[in-house]
Amino acid sequence: MAYTSGKHAKFISDRSGVAYPYSERIKEWNGAIVHISEYEAKHPQLEPNVVGDDPQALKEARPDRTEPAVIRLLRPNCFKSGTAGSAVITITEPSHGRSTDDAVRFRKVMGFDGFTKAKLELSSGYVITVLDENSYTITVSGETATTGGIRGGGEHATAGQGTATPSVASTFDATNITLDSATKTFDEG
Repeated sequence: MAYTSGKHAKFISDRSGVAYPYSERIKEWNGAIVHISEYEAKHPQLEPNVVGDDPQALKEARPDRTEPAVIRLLRPNCFKSGTAGSAVITITEPSHGRSTDDAVRFRKVMGFDGFTKAKLELSSGYVITVLDENSYTITVSGETATTGGIRGGGEHATAGQGTATPSVASTFDATNITLDSATKTFDEG
């Protein structure tokens, strides 16, 4: 179908109701036919840009964690036996950061002054007593120093986390304990 040019035709604006030349009409986004002087573009908030999903995770993220205890290489011959007949050994480990009653396990230790390699490398380790920030002591059960005051342990000894637990001393004499059947309690006496 062919349309005429309408050079003398008029149209009525849907916005103002005024007659304008047909060639100066324009159609708005809402379908209204208006004069070009009355034209209003669609407000940008009516057609927002598509943003997409909010990111919820990081690619290959790793959670924060507490670092596990690591095995530390000790200085050469950092073990020192106590006096002759003593089971106490002093270990020098600069800036060890350990506390009394921590468990420490030694590996790659050489026997010295009456202490055997097997006893020094006890699988559960030893409960330590801290002397200062650079040294602590252990007590080796079943073995004692033969000479005393001797340094040893070898060139490649390491210290790591042990599983030994401090011993708890008994606070009562178990031979004098009786069960009170009326109150269902133990009496000492």
